[in-house]
Amino acid sequence: MFGATITAAQFGQALLETLQMVAVSLLVGSVLGFVIGVTVVLTRPGGILPNRIVFNILNPIINVVRSLPFIILMVAIIPFTRFIVQTSVGTAAAIVPLIVFISPYIGRLVENSLLEVDPGIIEAADAMGATWWQIVLRFLLPEARGSLILSITTATIGLIGATAMAGTVGGGGIGDLAISYGYQRFDTVTMILTVIVLIVVVEGIQGLGNLLARKARGR
Repeated sequence: MFGATITAAQFGQALLETLQMVAVSLLVGSVLGFVIGVTVVLTRPGGILPNRIVFNILNPIINVVRSLPFIILMVAIIPFTRFIVQTSVGTAAAIVPLIVFISPYIGRLVENSLLEVDPGIIEAADAMGATWWQIVLRFLLPEARGSLILSITTATIGLIGATAMAGTVGGGGIGDLAISYGYQRFDTVTMILTVIVLIVVVEGIQGLGNLLARKARGR
């Protein structure tokens, strides 16, 4: 027994659910986020493929979604979640709003990372006759690699916090355990354990991200 009401098996299952939510939503969210971020960079005024319509549609959408607290976003898109996974409770249901939450967040981080690249590199690539996709794949992304790694690290940590909040509405995982047992049943041991586990996971991810970023930058 870990606490007054929780077993090691329950804690392990909750941790597994949290890792599942983070892994799936981070994978899908990263793909969508990179598409969003690259598109915003390309279509912005003065970009490689300036397109006022696309930029003026994507940019406000990113701002609106990012401005919503995750718990509000999760409740607001319950009909959409039910349409996708046929339920609004549980780990699978939590993954849908997590993807919606993290995709524009990663998109903005990717945009910021790409904008840090020296414009001279892009001008040189363009002068050599590189196409826009060659500029993105062979110049922009490689040059921003270290910054992109830190961006994904930041997004992952934010995602872990969001999964914890998902537990307040039956999303499963560590957050659900903390609410159902630590808070509602006054199980202090369970609450402390969940906090310690989250801190260890976050510190591990941040440390790994910093290490990979240093290697990517050749330091």
